[in-house]
Amino acid sequence: MISKFKSLRWTMPLLMLLGLQMAAIAQQGQGPGNPPGPGQGPGPGGFRPPNISVPIQSDTSRTLGAYFSVAVTPKKAPDAKGFVQRWLVMDPIKKDIARNNILTENYLRAAVDTLNFSTDFTMVPKKESVSKMGDQEYKWRAIDSKLFNFKLHRYSYAMSKPQYGVLYWVVTIIDCPQEIKNVRMMAGCNSAGMFWLNGEEALVIPGDKDMVVDHCASKLLTLKKGRNIVRGAIINGPGMIDFSMRFLDEQARPVKNFTLSFE
Repeated sequence: MISKFKSLRWTMPLLMLLGLQMAAIAQQGQGPGNPPGPGQGPGPGGFRPPNISVPIQSDTSRTLGAYFSVAVTPKKAPDAKGFVQRWLVMDPIKKDIARNNILTENYLRAAVDTLNFSTDFTMVPKKESVSKMGDQEYKWRAIDSKLFNFKLHRYSYAMSKPQYGVLYWVVTIIDCPQEIKNVRMMAGCNSAGMFWLNGEEALVIPGDKDMVVDHCASKLLTLKKGRNIVRGAIINGPGMIDFSMRFLDEQARPVKNFTLSFE
């Protein structure tokens, strides 16, 4: 009996140490980690975005530099994966949205109709111009995202604008040296949104969604030779708001033979 207790006296500390090591490994495994490699993410592009972080309360700089730059060059190419990074962005329109699960397609269409700065969906606002709706004025800025996606939540924070319960309008110009047929607009947003190409509706993304690359695909479209106008409306209640957009060809390859401009 004495020998048995002596054995337990040495075994128990070893078991406790092993348990602590396993708990530490499990805790490390809960971190954000790295995004999946090519072909592991959703959508035809096979790519999933990195985790989105929220500005910490001690971040009081409120500058664009971490994620954006002011667009100054006349033309800009899409990134290596075809993502559109240059956008004319209107100040966010505040809208009381208590829950994102109310963002149905009907709700989204009603919000777009009610909070529309122009019924001409090919209209391109001037950089630094102002759109007036009711007694409110909303400024337009030409902004380049440093990432594949456009973090509107970070943009709101940098510009000291509302971050929650907002609708954002975005516009960009795609200049094609030649006609590009049979492409699909691919977009993802948090939480809901709509996109138009040359005045025609291309994508509707309703519901309470996370921003996932290539979450929704349009029907086959044509980018005409010369100037093409893309317009988007992104809406969110609680939580973060961001989006990504690009075009893929019939073989799910990024379309990159164009330039982006804001005028």
